[in-house]
Amino acid sequence: MISKVLVIDDEEKLRTLLTRIISLEGFEVLQASDCKSALKKMSQNEIDIVLSDVKLPDGNGVDLAKMLKEKYSTTEIILLTAYANIPDSVQAIKNGAFDYITKGDDNNKIIPLLYKAAEKVLLAKRVLQLEKQLGNKHSFENIIGKSKIIKAAIEEAKKVSQTEATVLLIGETGTGKEVFAQAIHNASPRSKHNFIAVNCSAFSKELLENELFGHKAGAFTGAIRDSKGIFEEANNGSVFLDEIGEMPLELQAKLLRVLETGEFLKVGDSKQTKVNVRIIAATNRDLQKEIELGNFREDLFYRIAVFQIALPALRTRIIDIEELATHFLLMFANKTNKKITSISKSYLEALKQHIWKGNIRELKNVIERSVILTDSAELETDSLPTEFQKCNPNDVKEKTLSAFDLASAEKIHIQKVMNYTNGNKTETAKLLNIALTTLYRKLDEYQIK
Repeated sequence: MISKVLVIDDEEKLRTLLTRIISLEGFEVLQASDCKSALKKMSQNEIDIVLSDVKLPDGNGVDLAKMLKEKYSTTEIILLTAYANIPDSVQAIKNGAFDYITKGDDNNKIIPLLYKAAEKVLLAKRVLQLEKQLGNKHSFENIIGKSKIIKAAIEEAKKVSQTEATVLLIGETGTGKEVFAQAIHNASPRSKHNFIAVNCSAFSKELLENELFGHKAGAFTGAIRDSKGIFEEANNGSVFLDEIGEMPLELQAKLLRVLETGEFLKVGDSKQTKVNVRIIAATNRDLQKEIELGNFREDLFYRIAVFQIALPALRTRIIDIEELATHFLLMFANKTNKKITSISKSYLEALKQHIWKGNIRELKNVIERSVILTDSAELETDSLPTEFQKCNPNDVKEKTLSAFDLASAEKIHIQKVMNYTNGNKTETAKLLNIALTTLYRKLDEYQIK
């Protein structure tokens, strides 16, 4: 990749000489005689390095460096001066200049500096590209599904992402809560800072406390140095607390303090640590029921549930199964270097008839298994797990209910409320005055889509 250099100097002979020398090194060189023409060249070309005189007819190179770095963050600026002075050189570096050298005395430094600056520019561009790819990967646009229910959840998440509100994602295991949390963070003003996820059910109380809040040296055996916890590492960013319903009560109190004051005590510390983080939490439990059982703090619930988003179970969005399956097929076929390009109708029908207790995560595992077992260009039912083989789609019939029994009346009522809320599970549960998990169970029992 050839780097572009812009030489800015009002002395035409010097400008031409520098252009010739730099061109011979393989760089593409453009010229400008003052700040105005330099800014025009910058806007018309992707300049990697600027080599500029400090004293220009319509401005100062030190001030120009600041202006250029603010607008073109990956561009590196090397300043040349006939009369070097310490205050100018200090200010130049503060303004983002790569280096500040004296004409004549430091001429032999120009080419090596250009190569070093070019390396830095290339690295910066690669980092930006990786950040862009990562941002795209975790964007709302990459959440798969065309069903009304998933689109509604995405719209809610998009709206809350622009705020500082604490978000609680509720739904069964495998419904994509972390995917939503990452997308919310990436679409928020905090996107340039860390997003750190932790599964609260994966640690004991002591280990989770240390994971979240860190410790001071000497706090316990083996703590030979201070250690930052997740909250400190994610300062100015977002923390995703998955399975928050599993968090021990003692830690819930510390989390509540973080939410209320932005402060916490590290393990073994007597001085408060202050942070500014956004918390996105998730649970597959009915936290209202956990409050009644004494397992979850009511005051914490109302702090984390400022904005709730219910993520639908896969069995309630059958229309999305084909698109999700195709996505996973292409992903695993690419990973295994297999030329599998399609899914048979019988295979798709079997997927649509399955209950999917593990939701999207289970579907992903099933497709990966099938790709490993398949040697042809199409996924067939013989590559499905045994529980799929036993289930003939033609044998699956809707459960028959009497028009006079209570269950039938309940099913009809739930269906009516679901239609009224356009499939919004959270709103439906509120109108029916039942817990969301109870609603999911009844939807499954009555096979309401």
